[in-house]
Amino acid sequence: MPHRVDERATDFREIDRFDGGVGWIAHPDETMQRASHALEIEGEVWVIDPVDAAELDDLLAEFGPVAGVVVCLDRHVRDAATVANRHDVPVYLPDWFSGVAEDVDAPVVRFGSELAETGIEARPVHRSRFWQEVSLYDPERGTLVVPESVGTADYFLAGSERLGVHPMLRAVPPREALGEFHPERVLVGHGAGVTTDAADALRTALDGARRRAPLVYATTARNLLPF
Repeated sequence: MPHRVDERATDFREIDRFDGGVGWIAHPDETMQRASHALEIEGEVWVIDPVDAAELDDLLAEFGPVAGVVVCLDRHVRDAATVANRHDVPVYLPDWFSGVAEDVDAPVVRFGSELAETGIEARPVHRSRFWQEVSLYDPERGTLVVPESVGTADYFLAGSERLGVHPMLRAVPPREALGEFHPERVLVGHGAGVTTDAADALRTALDGARRRAPLVYATTARNLLPF
C-alpha cells in the first residue's frame, strides 16, 4: 500500500461518526491513514487537520456551516488553507506554534487554552522546536482529539492494543499531558478513533507504551524487509 498520497482524493472513507462530529480518511489505502475530523459546536463546524477530498463539503454540511479550520500539529498543515479558503474562514493555530503560519496560505487566527470561545480546551502535548502538538478536549461530550502522540494505524499498535503511542514516543510516553483525561472517545490523526471504552484504551496505551515498544519496532522492521 502507498505510504502517502498527495493528490486530492476523489473519495473518502467516513470514520468516527457520533452525535456532534465525524471523521474521514481521504486516502484509505495509504499506510499513514491520515485522519481528519469535524466537530459540531453550537450549530457550527470546526474542521481539524483536514485532508481534502471531493464531496467533503457535503459531509461537513450535515453538521452546519464551517466556522474555522484548526491545525493541531505543526506537521499537519495538510489542506487546511484549501478548506478554509473554500469556506471563507480562518485557519486557527495555537498561539505558541512557531514556523507554521508561514506555510498557511490563508488568514490565521491564534488561540490559547480555549478554541475561540467554543468551550473546547486546548492543551499542549509537546512543545519543542522539533514537535509542536496540542490536544483538543470537549468536556461536554467527552471527546478528546490527539493528532499525533497516539493513533490506531497499524504502525502505532503493539499486540492487542486498540490505541498506541507514537513509535518515536514509546520510551517517554506523554503521560503528564494525556493521563488526566477520561474521555468517552479518542479521535486521532492517523487511523479511526476509539469510541468504546476509550478511557481504558488511553490508559492502557500510556501505561504499557515502553514495555511494548520492542514489539512495535520488531513489527516495523519486519514490514520494511524486502519480499
